[in-house]
Amino acid sequence: MQIVVLHSIFIRNIALPFFRGIFYYTESTIKMDLLREVSNELVEKKEWPEFQSGDTITVYYEIKEGEKTRTQFFQGVVLQRRGSGSTETFTIRKISGGVGVERIFPFNSPFLTKIEVNKRGKVRRSRIFYLRERTGKSARIKEKITFKK
Repeated sequence: MQIVVLHSIFIRNIALPFFRGIFYYTESTIKMDLLREVSNELVEKKEWPEFQSGDTITVYYEIKEGEKTRTQFFQGVVLQRRGSGSTETFTIRKISGGVGVERIFPFNSPFLTKIEVNKRGKVRRSRIFYLRERTGKSARIKEKITFKK
């Protein structure tokens, strides 16, 4: 991996074509792009199954209590996926004891051990926050039916 450090005099004068006109890259834009590229390369990528909002998944993660570690799971409906690269997260909601509980998990967390997709949900939106106000039958999500060829 090679990291190139540019002097600020050269960075201010870089111009790249962008659609109809010329989009000028500022010094801070280039620094942020370099920082994003380096952080994406340094973070260890894990392979997880494909899932989207509306799917019911089970997330297994490790909890440290003193010197002991144990694996706990959290099963619920995916409300959203957010971010990209090393900062991508997903939000899961479940009902526990009549109270809604939401938890945000980062994709690249070292504490995540396994993700299982239990059901594929049929939803039209990528962020289904309307489930927060719903209870009972109206809070259900239809299951997506897929046929194998």
